[in-house]
Amino acid sequence: MPAANPTADVAGPAVLVSEAARESPDKLALVESGGRSLTWAELDDEVGRVATGLVAAGIVAGYRVVVITGNRLEFVTTYLGVLRAQAVAVPLNPGSSAREVARVIADCGARMVVADGDTVTTVRAAATLIDDALAGGDSTLAHDVPAEVLARMVKPRVVVVGTTLQPGERSYDHLRADTARPLPPLRDGERIAALLYTSGTTGLPRGAMLSHRALAANIEQVAAVDPPMIHGDDVVLGVLPLFHVYGLNAVLGTVLRSRAKLVLADRFDPQGTLDLIDDEACSVVPVAPAVFAHWREVDLAGRLGPVRLVLSGSAPVSAEVVEEFVERTGVPVHQGYGLTEAAPVVTSTLCSPAAPAGSVGAPLGGIDLRLVDETGVAVPRDSGDPGEIQIRGANLFSGYWPDGADGPDADGWWSTGDVAFIVGEGGDAHDRARGDVFLVDRVKELVIVSGFNVYPVEVERVVAEVAGVADVAVIGVPDDATGEAVVAYVVADAAGAADPQALEAGVRTACELGLARFKVPSRVEVVEHLPHGVTGKVQKGRLRGLERRRALGLLE
Repeated sequence: MPAANPTADVAGPAVLVSEAARESPDKLALVESGGRSLTWAELDDEVGRVATGLVAAGIVAGYRVVVITGNRLEFVTTYLGVLRAQAVAVPLNPGSSAREVARVIADCGARMVVADGDTVTTVRAAATLIDDALAGGDSTLAHDVPAEVLARMVKPRVVVVGTTLQPGERSYDHLRADTARPLPPLRDGERIAALLYTSGTTGLPRGAMLSHRALAANIEQVAAVDPPMIHGDDVVLGVLPLFHVYGLNAVLGTVLRSRAKLVLADRFDPQGTLDLIDDEACSVVPVAPAVFAHWREVDLAGRLGPVRLVLSGSAPVSAEVVEEFVERTGVPVHQGYGLTEAAPVVTSTLCSPAAPAGSVGAPLGGIDLRLVDETGVAVPRDSGDPGEIQIRGANLFSGYWPDGADGPDADGWWSTGDVAFIVGEGGDAHDRARGDVFLVDRVKELVIVSGFNVYPVEVERVVAEVAGVADVAVIGVPDDATGEAVVAYVVADAAGAADPQALEAGVRTACELGLARFKVPSRVEVVEHLPHGVTGKVQKGRLRGLERRRALGLLE
């Protein structure tokens, strides 16, 4: 990776705020749907006060701080304050279960958790699980994480935004310093800025380590796209969750770089979001693919008047859905492809002179992309054959927490686990062949629900603990509303077979209690056996084949 400049502060997200405050102090930077707002000068001051307060509270460079709130001003100021203090931000889904939160806190050794009124109950329950594990008992957490993780775990301090405190907790207002004090500038761009938990191919979700260099690089790569995704006169809808890398760096990071205005909304609502777009005159609307399905049933005539561009990422949208939306609204839709490990944007249809229908566009400048076959040999670009995507660029992560495992190789290439083919050669300012990327499949068993990663093994572990379950396999199936949905195939033991309906209800209850809502199976199939190969591994391809036949009406 490129070496950091030792003489200049790295132009990461927190630095971009200070630059914007100097250039446009009185311009609105953030607006909440409820009416609260911050100018660039006010945002910079808040970030400085939070950073100063974190340092005063003993959060030193490298300490991990979990942020689990909705899309609100305090998420932005806390995230940027953590980065300015050179600590590590760990954003978490507010819909996570207590068990999931406790597992992440334990894995990353977080020293502090910042919650709000909607998440503090979950955080308190997670703290109880941590207390039980620290006491050395046979706790749930002790079953979820390895012994070496438990050995380094500490009990974090809880900071609460906007609700009543319990003993031992601290309010967000008390964390903020009265006055922002100058902090040492960041000289080493390789310091980890954010730890984002994502799904791999084995084990539990892993923390992708994104350095200040990686975040800043992708912000600059996006900023160099012409025509621009976001420019300084834009009002950008901030309904994508900020805990997700798409909302965190592709939207918030690009807004910081362009000095646009970001309108924060805590959740998507088909009608309410349209009202917000109209009220705030949003000109750029970044959304997850599921939004198109929700808006399919809504009369959009005259509802997107201020919008010049819709951006879609995190999962592909079919060419038919995009074409129908554009015909109904006249608003162009540009898609992209990205990954948490790439901070996140890799391709965009804005990078293609004329992106063919169904493609996710061409790579951004500064990102190299190639396809390789199953032996790792590069697929000739003009062959049209599919291959696994490998990428290289300054935006790539530094490997997985805590030791940098499975990061880019010695030459900077990283295998994504996604299969694609490339059509055409396109071209950029340096006349390099780039071409349009068409996603085909995934090497990994990852399931993507409304743009969020679901790791089958994580769901399987919860289901396997249910009384009456002898075996389980979880797969993803196509879903019109969410892109994919989770389906659990369950084999009952003797007790579970006596009452399959009770077993199904038990599985659902366990998943609802132990997993975030988007990970809960949409359907539980109780079957006599699972298809196993000669090595004993469940043949999930055969289960997906059953689902395809069911979708075609060939099975009941």
